[in-house]
Amino acid sequence: MKTALVTGAGRGIGRAAALKLGADGFRVAVNYARDAESAKQVVRTIEEGGGQAFAVQAELGAEGAVESLATQLEQQVDRLDVLVNNAGVAAQRRLEDETAEGFDRVFAVNVRDLFFLTQRLLPLIPDGGRIVNVTSGVARIAYPEGIAYAMTKGAVQTFTLALAKQLGPRGITVNNVAPGIIDTPMNAGWLRDNPEAEAYAASLHALNRIGDPDEIADVIAFAAGDASRFITGTTIDATGGGNL
Repeated sequence: MKTALVTGAGRGIGRAAALKLGADGFRVAVNYARDAESAKQVVRTIEEGGGQAFAVQAELGAEGAVESLATQLEQQVDRLDVLVNNAGVAAQRRLEDETAEGFDRVFAVNVRDLFFLTQRLLPLIPDGGRIVNVTSGVARIAYPEGIAYAMTKGAVQTFTLALAKQLGPRGITVNNVAPGIIDTPMNAGWLRDNPEAEAYAASLHALNRIGDPDEIADVIAFAAGDASRFITGTTIDATGGGNL
């Protein structure tokens, strides 16, 4: 049985991706930061569907998190067929409002630990493996409302390009999946129970609606599967036609 690790898999897009990969026959390592119960629910749901899964606690961005996650994973598996770098934090602040602490935090989670976790786990990834980085549609537009956050996603896309070139000879594909505005807990504070905000967000997409985590999970599963074997170093736009 192939194994997949999904970071930030306790909720939102990560949760949906873990469930989808579990349904597709992967043994799923469900990484979570703090909410152990949510992670256990994901594991239970996969197991109830006949699959296999286990939870791995590590709060990416915190000191020692990368090594802790990798060590726990190595205690459970000896190979990692799919790495889904999904964990991330948002920072909706303009240039004049950003702080050094906030900037460091968003880069630590979204870029630094994604980079070093991939480095640390690469020896476990066999030839023909898959690395999927969850970025964002804001990396291809002007987004002053969350400039540091957009910068992190641009950095990950550059990382993906270089890594795809490096790992191509081994048949390992490296791709980005870039969601648009999705109905997730990260967006709940400004999106849910606010018809005006929801209507505005929907209007930014050509499909005139907000995305669902399952729709992004399907794209992640495609990038993680055999059907995508000749696609690498690219960004799969899953924004519903955002900002066209």
